[in-house]
Amino acid sequence: MKQFLPILVLVCLAWPQAEGQPRTAAAQSSAQATPQAVNSAPAIPADQENARKAKAAVDQAIQALGGQAYLTVRDREQQGRGYSFHHGRESGGGAIFWSFAEFPDKERVEITKERDIAELYVGNKGYEITYKGAHPIEQKDLDGYLRRRRFSLDAVLRTWVNDPGVVLLFEGPAIAAQHPAVQVTLINAQDESVTLYFDTETHLPVKKSFSWRDPVDKQKNLEEEVYENYRAVSGIMAPYNVTRYFNGDMASQRFLNSVTINQGLDQSMFDPNSGYNPNKPPGKQNGKR
Repeated sequence: MKQFLPILVLVCLAWPQAEGQPRTAAAQSSAQATPQAVNSAPAIPADQENARKAKAAVDQAIQALGGQAYLTVRDREQQGRGYSFHHGRESGGGAIFWSFAEFPDKERVEITKERDIAELYVGNKGYEITYKGAHPIEQKDLDGYLRRRRFSLDAVLRTWVNDPGVVLLFEGPAIAAQHPAVQVTLINAQDESVTLYFDTETHLPVKKSFSWRDPVDKQKNLEEEVYENYRAVSGIMAPYNVTRYFNGDMASQRFLNSVTINQGLDQSMFDPNSGYNPNKPPGKQNGKR
């Protein structure tokens, strides 16, 4: 079951005055009479200008993703096939999966054709559910999932960018996943950072990276995600192909067949003890009508 954990990734001003506008005679006279007044206008500090450019790039990305429709997504269902890798080599065949997420902190992932094995995350708790019932996920695996959720693209664009303690840095042009891109780094009050790369033409996110230090061996690890094959779904743009890398090696790939937004999810699916059966229609779980 652990081999499917990497699949669960799931899972953001001063504007110059417009040029070309005609001046009034009084304005022309004033400008000619006091030329030093123009030269004495304070310049925007470099750090503020950099932050403005970073915020503008992030705002463009949010708009490209769907703007307010993206920011207010309540729930999302994804169905597709996932592959896991070990040191860059595929380990085992691909597995079909169904992922159900309710923002900000609920996710259920079902695998196998029968959908009889699931992993459930609610708040800061995680469970593996089989025919034997639910039992807690190992702490190391839970820590990895919670870390990926904290640094997820949705969390960064919905939560980080609105935190006044987060610093935004515009780092200029870059090449990311073979796309010309602009690079923006966000640093929070805990000195954690995440770097986003936005396509220069579409403004959509094409890559995300963050690093963390292993509490046991103290080594620094780099995690990256690449987003491809965007499609419009209910007013937002969703990447149908997502590839995750760990320290430069491919760790997992996810290819989606379908995405559904804001359908309203059965809350019993997020209760580890509800006996939720994905093969029963909503409203008829455990005989309920």
